[in-house]
Amino acid sequence: MTSAKVAVSLPLLVLSDARRAVRAGRAGSLSAYVADSIAERVKLDDLESLLSEMLLETGGPLKAAERRWADQALGVQAKRPRRKARKGRSA
Repeated sequence: MTSAKVAVSLPLLVLSDARRAVRAGRAGSLSAYVADSIAERVKLDDLESLLSEMLLETGGPLKAAERRWADQALGVQAKRPRRKARKGRSA
């Protein structure tokens, strides 16, 4: 694979976390860690674009009734919104 050298500025905490990951053996080098992270982000961006195209071709996101029907057909329990804890009470 051909590579190019670039200079980037990173928040110190992000850099520290990346270096810790390399020391822990989760990547061979800082460059490899950054390259893997960027590659993963590119995949997510591509998937997001694909999903947007698919939604445009099929009439947009599911409406509430369609989502309920799909959940029922798939046997998925609808998630209930979590109640906020009141002041003075532990959750």
